[in-house]
Amino acid sequence: MIISKTEIEDYIPHRTPFVMIDNLLSVSRERFESDFEIRADNLFVAEDLFLEGGLIENIAQTCAASFGYLDRKDGGEPKIGFIGAIARLELYDLPPVGCKITTIVTPTHQLGNIFMVIGRNYLEERILLECEMKIVTT
Repeated sequence: MIISKTEIEDYIPHRTPFVMIDNLLSVSRERFESDFEIRADNLFVAEDLFLEGGLIENIAQTCAASFGYLDRKDGGEPKIGFIGAIARLELYDLPPVGCKITTIVTPTHQLGNIFMVIGRNYLEERILLECEMKIVTT
């Protein structure tokens, strides 16, 4: 684990109750990985399921924490990022309250401060959601 739940807010602009990432597990320029435990009091939980919007936000926050980690590693400060676009979204399943999801993000292209990534959420080995996302940092 690179960044624990107790330090994650040092790397993302989000604050409770809108934090959708617990731990940053690994970061390289080619791959980011995080985990997140789904709790009943989460804003994106309905009928004991973590909704699609929460899965998407979890991918975005995995990017934010990872880019922030890389910025600090390079001697800078974490930047603010925004979702510029979402494409090719496929929802396969919604995870229930009480489980822990893992998210893997693969950066595919960069043009200045615009990053294209592919994000996937997993429950154990089962894919929940995948999409392409454009992230813009400031």
